[in-house]
Amino acid sequence: MVKARKYVVKNYFEGVPKREDFEVVEYELPPLKDGEILVKTEWLSVDPYQRAYNYLFKVPYDQFGFQVGIVQESKDPKFSVGMKVVTHKGWSDYAIAKDGELSGPVGYVYPLPDLKGLSPSLGIGAVGMPGVTAYFGFLEICKPKAGETVVVTAAAGAVGSLVGQIAKIKGCKVIGFAGSDDKVEWLEKKLGFDKALNYKTVNIAEALKEAAPNGVDCYFDNVGGEISSIIINQMNKFGRVSVCGSIGSNNMTDLPKATILQPAIVSQQLTIRGFITGEWYERWHEGFSQLVDWIKSGQLKAGEHVTEGFDNIFDAFLGVLAGENKGKAVVKV
Repeated sequence: MVKARKYVVKNYFEGVPKREDFEVVEYELPPLKDGEILVKTEWLSVDPYQRAYNYLFKVPYDQFGFQVGIVQESKDPKFSVGMKVVTHKGWSDYAIAKDGELSGPVGYVYPLPDLKGLSPSLGIGAVGMPGVTAYFGFLEICKPKAGETVVVTAAAGAVGSLVGQIAKIKGCKVIGFAGSDDKVEWLEKKLGFDKALNYKTVNIAEALKEAAPNGVDCYFDNVGGEISSIIINQMNKFGRVSVCGSIGSNNMTDLPKATILQPAIVSQQLTIRGFITGEWYERWHEGFSQLVDWIKSGQLKAGEHVTEGFDNIFDAFLGVLAGENKGKAVVKV
């Protein structure tokens, strides 16, 4: 028998999640059934969607999330012992996984992509769900053209930092909004954004007009709220908006009001579309291959914010919700 530990969510989050909303449970894993694999976790992910999706599941539930692990035992011929895999079994040190069986909102189990020598942690970051979120969510919806102006919010986060760099690869002018001067400097000096702005200290409307005097063609929206209304009201005709998330209000119990968008949508004939990354699951391998090539060639920098230790997962999660990370937040178990 294998003894395992996992984080169980006991309560629906009210505002910022609290430590007492979780319980760490120690238990013995049962013998494997046909189609199952036993996975020892190496890396696991902390993400804003883990906060946003909390209300969708009946408590108590096992905290879901992506992880990279090593197969210890297998009763699925697709996965051999010693193989590295990606699952959605969440905050656990050992787990039993079965391809297609839901863990939270996801049932994917797949071999770790060929990272060509890069860190396995990228399998839950730039070459994982956040990577294909940026890749397909931006390219398929915004359909950027060289010379266009792209705006990204939460630009220093796991997804936003990749979107901005992909936009640069495609020949666009890129403006990013982030929440600290340190992040602004990182975006401009390390990732090559044309302009980065601290939304906490600038007049957003004026700063955007100065940075994009000819208007905005594509907007990748990670935050929602008033900042999104301001950006959308400065978009050009036939502009495209890809709506990835609303982290600006995830921890709020009362949703904030924002300026109406219909006049801008109608007059500028905008296209606004939300998406869930699983829509392109059958094509994820395409995105993984291209993202690895871009990273290996130096065109794409995969920023990571690493926390070590199973006992520190909750603190890492709070750090993501507070915007402490530059790039993808991961935990080394």
